[in-house]
Amino acid sequence: MRTCRDLGALEWTLTGWAPYLWRAATTMELGLPVSPDHVVGAAPVPGSVQRALRDAGLLPDWNQAGRAQECEWVENRHWLYETTIPDDWLAGGGVVRLRCLGLDHSGWVLVNGVEVGEFRGTHVPHVLDLTAHLKESGNTLVIAFDLPPRWLGQFGHTSRFTEWKTRFNYTWDWQPRLVQLGIWDGIRLDVVDGAELGPVRCRAGVDVSEAGRLRVSGEVTGEADAVTVTLRSGERVVRSERIAPSRFAAGVDWTGLDVELWWPNGQGGQPLYDVEVTVEAGGVEHDRRSLRVGFRDVAWRQCEGAAAGSDTWLCLVNGRPVFLQGVNFPPMSGLYADVTRDEYRARLELYRELGVNTLRINACGFLERRDFYELCDELGLLVWQDLPLTSSLLENVPPDDPASIEALGDIFASFIARRGHHASLFLWSGGNEQFRVESGAAVPIGTEHPMMARLARIAGELDPGRRFIPASPTGPRMSYHDADAGKGLHENVHGPYRPEPAEYWERQDALFRAELAAPAASDAEVIERYAGGHDPLPVSPDSPVWRRPSPWWVEIDAFVAEHGRDPRDLPEYVAWSQARQAESLALAVAACKDRFPRTGGVLLWCGHDSYPTPANCSIIDVENTPKPAALRLREIWRRDFVV
Repeated sequence: MRTCRDLGALEWTLTGWAPYLWRAATTMELGLPVSPDHVVGAAPVPGSVQRALRDAGLLPDWNQAGRAQECEWVENRHWLYETTIPDDWLAGGGVVRLRCLGLDHSGWVLVNGVEVGEFRGTHVPHVLDLTAHLKESGNTLVIAFDLPPRWLGQFGHTSRFTEWKTRFNYTWDWQPRLVQLGIWDGIRLDVVDGAELGPVRCRAGVDVSEAGRLRVSGEVTGEADAVTVTLRSGERVVRSERIAPSRFAAGVDWTGLDVELWWPNGQGGQPLYDVEVTVEAGGVEHDRRSLRVGFRDVAWRQCEGAAAGSDTWLCLVNGRPVFLQGVNFPPMSGLYADVTRDEYRARLELYRELGVNTLRINACGFLERRDFYELCDELGLLVWQDLPLTSSLLENVPPDDPASIEALGDIFASFIARRGHHASLFLWSGGNEQFRVESGAAVPIGTEHPMMARLARIAGELDPGRRFIPASPTGPRMSYHDADAGKGLHENVHGPYRPEPAEYWERQDALFRAELAAPAASDAEVIERYAGGHDPLPVSPDSPVWRRPSPWWVEIDAFVAEHGRDPRDLPEYVAWSQARQAESLALAVAACKDRFPRTGGVLLWCGHDSYPTPANCSIIDVENTPKPAALRLREIWRRDFVV
């Protein structure tokens, strides 16, 4: 049997050390005891090192202007999480495994003071067999975090970034440097004695008659008599079958299921069904898995009037063409280890209410937690998931060394295994803004690159029913250019990132826009609340308030050009800036939607702030308050809702 224990429910302590000093029982020179630099005390798990330090009064509020830099010393220590495993958790024997869903980013695991394994990589789970290292009682567990990579931020050479840790929190134009360390996702102890289920692969869909189909497969280890697969809708059993473990490994295929269709937000309801898998041995249940699925079909065809041979950017859900409208969804926080399910729900319910039906998880982030995906299933929010390979300004070509290709391939396979059953997930992308320059034009990277070829093969082998694109943008050009209009060169493009006149939108012929933006200031109260004691006036890219984390989105020059003077006060500038964004985005999104089905959709960069930026391209601020642009877009997004 398998018993799962949530290690996050235990009490953990955190200490910070000069690198490697914790490994020494005594110092070599004098034989003196060693001690940590920082005794933090209690630490939440999951949670970031930074949050624990701030709770203990050892870090300032990094959200205040200028204070994030005072937190960078955290990167220069080793951090040790320690707890004691209750004796009764290990009673009865069996194999004991430590299962960590998210560790950020590398380090060591120690049991009773002895190193038993290493881990490396933010984007994949880590599993260690602890059985041989445990004693009868009083077992201690330590997870020690090494120094993180020095630089993975927005600027550099993509081909040289080969450490697989989230990049955005090293500094992006919407996030200051705040390099997360710690246990960022669930952590548990599995005690197994007997038969056990491995990962369960589950795919739900519908056929042309709108009857459901379901495929479930997986491996059983140990001696088992049977596997039972059950599909439920609440208390109603849709179908159940008891089969041999060998047949479960080959796959169970059910068709003709009496189910209701799952629809994106605004197109219908989101009925969800539970797939339960149990394994029995000797008449006793030994293990169980439960996955929640929705039955829907997603297909793609060419947009109306598209050039011959162009890519397919018109999305059909259950046979119905659906305009994909929404946002790029940045991480909720630079320290995403600390985001709660309730915070996810509040943000996602706001997007649903605004009329969004599509969220793109951009490559600068990570595979969002199970909470996020479960809520998107419930709310009808389609998810486009990038892999963690993103642009770097100076050069934007993926690494091509075998080790990097293998590492990102392993990450992709893990993403598919963990999230492939979700109804909301409808598209995989190999990354963001991967391109080369040819004759002065930016041309997106495709499967001619060995990295993208490898990812495409993995998608075809492990998730053949779901669309994969090498990266976004796709097609002959990165961006729309008037000179190329009408030539069939604009498929899925990015931009613009500044307001454009109506004439621009009348001319444009892109089949899809995965990023489009216009900047705006946050509310005056938010700017003042996080100004760190500095005066927000004058509005200037040189101000300690406005230059953080980047001055790119400060439009004081446009204000002065329009008014012939500086703003009288902060509220005047904010009102002007927010009205400008609202008008620009409403014009752009309405123009794209009016072209449907000649245009398949448009996604904004970006949906919300991860940090209290004074100015950014977001339409929702860090406190989950919609800017006027969001409320204006609601009218356009909710237009023509089926329900």
